[in-house]
Amino acid sequence: MKSSLLDRITIEPSKCGGRPCIRGMRIRVTDILGLLSSGASHQEILEDYPILEEDDIFATLEYAATQADHAILIAA
Repeated sequence: MKSSLLDRITIEPSKCGGRPCIRGMRIRVTDILGLLSSGASHQEILEDYPILEEDDIFATLEYAATQADHAILIAA
């Protein structure tokens, strides 16, 4: 089942080179992940990007989690 949060993540070839963005804006998932990994709080991100909503941050994290959850095939 697809989470409604993931509906906030869009991929358009004409925006940001087809990289995943938030709600069709030119704010990439990787931009938000970078801010979070450098220690920025949700509140700080929302203050710096007033067009974002907290669910956009949660969507970014959920998207990253789904991308990290893939099988690794090892040749026998």
